[in-house]
Amino acid sequence: MKIKSVLISLSKPTGDSSPYFEIEKKHKIKIDFCPFIHVQGADAKDVRLQKIDFSNFTAIIFTSRNAVDHFFRLAEEMRFTVPDSMKYVCQSEAIALYLQRYIVYRKRKIYFGEKEAEDMIPLL
Repeated sequence: MKIKSVLISLSKPTGDSSPYFEIEKKHKIKIDFCPFIHVQGADAKDVRLQKIDFSNFTAIIFTSRNAVDHFFRLAEEMRFTVPDSMKYVCQSEAIALYLQRYIVYRKRKIYFGEKEAEDMIPLL
């Protein structure tokens, strides 16, 4: 049975240099792009209803840049000042460097893995 079409769970690439377009031409198949995941930040109201108090935590794990943005947006909405003693564990170095937008980057409070979630286990 020959494959005629492929569904890819990403948004459609903007440029023409995507390898998906080369595969499409080479094998004469149809490729459909449909993002399955949509990340939406929680409201401060929802966090309060769940009785989550940021001051009870001494560390936070970030798995994406989007998570960093949402955390600091929530902290601002809830009028929570993030203490200097807060520790951050990031899935990759890119996310750790992205934290510089919000905090002063110090090696002693930011830990990161290589790229996979399993890389963070020794850090915890």
